[in-house]
Amino acid sequence: MFLYSENIYTPEGFQKGYLNIHDGKIMGIFQEVDAEDVVDYANGIIIPGFIDIHMHGWATGSLWLNGNKEAVKNMSKDLVKVGVTSYLATTGTDAVDTLKGQLEDTRKFIENWEPTKGSQVIGVHLEGPFINKEYKGMQKEEYCIDPSIEITESLLESAGEGNVKLMTLAPELPNADRVITYLHEKGIQVSIGHSAAEFEDIARVKDLGVGGFTHTFSGMRGFHHRRLGVVGAAMYFEDMYAEFSKQTGMTVKPEAFAIVYRLKGPEKIILSTDCTGLAQVKEPFYHYIRKCTFTPFGSDVKLIYDDGREEIMDKNNYEQVKDIELSYLGSVKNVVKNVKASIRDIVKMASENPAKYIGIDHYKGSIEAGKDADVIVIDDEWNLIDTYVKGVKQNIR
Repeated sequence: MFLYSENIYTPEGFQKGYLNIHDGKIMGIFQEVDAEDVVDYANGIIIPGFIDIHMHGWATGSLWLNGNKEAVKNMSKDLVKVGVTSYLATTGTDAVDTLKGQLEDTRKFIENWEPTKGSQVIGVHLEGPFINKEYKGMQKEEYCIDPSIEITESLLESAGEGNVKLMTLAPELPNADRVITYLHEKGIQVSIGHSAAEFEDIARVKDLGVGGFTHTFSGMRGFHHRRLGVVGAAMYFEDMYAEFSKQTGMTVKPEAFAIVYRLKGPEKIILSTDCTGLAQVKEPFYHYIRKCTFTPFGSDVKLIYDDGREEIMDKNNYEQVKDIELSYLGSVKNVVKNVKASIRDIVKMASENPAKYIGIDHYKGSIEAGKDADVIVIDDEWNLIDTYVKGVKQNIR
C-alpha cells in the first residue's frame, strides 16, 4: 500500500512522495510508483501517530475506573479517533491487589491485540502507589504507600515481562532510591510526580535513573526562589523531560506551559493527556477542578455541577462522552495556538520524545524505514482525516 502526500513529515523534514507500507512497517518514501493500491492524500499532511504515555482512560473505557480487559479494549477503539496510535495504559494509586488485577487484564489485552482493535497498548505506566499523600491530587490517600522492592516485583510480575515501561513515584519517600535503582536496572523509566521533594532530593536521585516529571506543575512542590522544589528542578535540569497533561488551561495555565516551553524547547517536553474516562465512574466522584460530581446512573452518567446544572449522558456512547475531557488532538490544537508550535515541534513532543523516553524509539515515533506504520493524516488546521495503526486504516468516524 502507498499513501501519497505532498507533505510527509520525517526526521529530515517534509518530503513529497509515496509512503510505502508493507506488513505493518514503513518501507520508505518513493517519488514514483507503478501500483494500484495508492491512497491519495495530496492535500493532507502525514505525520507520526501520537503516543500518549499517561492515559488512565478515554471516552467509553477506563483502566483506572473499570480495571478490566473490556475497558482497555474500549480505550483502544476510541483513541484512534483523536490521533493516538499507541499508549501506555496507566494505573492510579489503588490497593495492590486491585492494581495487580488491572495489570493482568492489560497483559491479556496486549497479548491478543491486533491492529484491527485500534490504538496499540505498548505497555503500562504505574502512576503510584509510591506517591506522597501531601500531593496526592485526585489519587486515593489510603493507598499512597512507601516504595518497596517486593511490591514492585509483584506488580511487574502481574503486568508481564517487559510490559511496564514507566513508573511515577515520589523520590523523597523511604526506600525510593532502592526502587529507582531496581527499575533502572530493569530498563523501566522513572518519573517524579505527586511529590513533596526538595530540589536537593532530585539532584541526588536523577542519575540513579530518573528521567523526568509527571504532569509538570501539578501534584508537586512548587517553586520558591529560596526553595526550588520539584518545579524548580523540572525547569533547571536541562537533561530531564517535562511531561504536560492535557492543555485545557484549568490544571496548568497556558502561560505556565509557555515558560517551560521557552526554557526547554520542544526537545525536552512530552505531551500527554492524563485522561481518566470520567464517564465510567462506579461511585460518585467529585472533580474539584471542574467543579462537578460524576455519578453513575444506570447505564448513564450524571454530571452535577456546583452551580446546579445537571447533564445525563450514555456512558457507552462515544459521541456523548467524548467531550467530557479534552482529547489528545484537542490538547495539541491548544498548544499550537498558545505557543505557535510548528508541526516539527508537535511531532517532537507528541511522538518522538515519548517514544525515546520509554525506550521504543527504535520502532515507534517517527516516519522512517523499518518502523511501525503508525501515522495520522491531518489538514493544515490540525483536523484529523485518517489514522493508520501498523498500516491498518482505522474507523474514526
